[in-house]
Amino acid sequence: MTSLYSGTKPPLLSDDIIKRAKLLNTTLLSDVMGCAGAMDYAIKPAASGMKVFGTAMTVSLRPGDNLFLHKAISIGGKGFVLVADGKGHVANAYLGELMAEAAKTLGLEGIVIDGAARDREALCELNLPIFCKGFVPNGPHKDGPGTLNTPVSCGGVAVQPGDLIVGDDDGVVVVPRDMIKNVLGLAEKKADYEEKRKQAIRSGNVEPAWLKDKMEPFGL
Repeated sequence: MTSLYSGTKPPLLSDDIIKRAKLLNTTLLSDVMGCAGAMDYAIKPAASGMKVFGTAMTVSLRPGDNLFLHKAISIGGKGFVLVADGKGHVANAYLGELMAEAAKTLGLEGIVIDGAARDREALCELNLPIFCKGFVPNGPHKDGPGTLNTPVSCGGVAVQPGDLIVGDDDGVVVVPRDMIKNVLGLAEKKADYEEKRKQAIRSGNVEPAWLKDKMEPFGL
């Protein structure tokens, strides 16, 4: 598969888009996309509380090989989240402390890997948002091949360079670039609804208004 941005970085999403996204979370975004858009449940932050928001850069890797991940980090920068298609490989770590240090120094917002990492304690102390499927001591190979900024699949979700990436304790959600404004608008409305529901629940109105109609076909 090819991309307009093959080998080069896509344009960053606007500051306004990122600011709006930071007021939301992965569950709201997934809900308004039809309960979809989330990567495999096993892709989680290295430490609880890590959050990431930014424009997707992508890299496709040979299973167990991180040569192209090194290159992707070297061309990364502020505003970008590096999304690595590691093919779900967890026998070797794609990334550790040194690569994470480099990524943070270059300003990357975070890294999402469909595969394993290592040096978990150091990654947590570094506090660069790293999302992966787990941790293993085995290091990677460095032979390639791979691709930079082409369409990939990460955790079962298609990712194009330039998509919006949002990650938190629940996982990682991908919002396609051409859907971002619509999805953010819907998620903001849902956030308002949920805040009103919380207030209603605290006032004793526990049953949601829609539940009665939904249960009627079941005679309840």
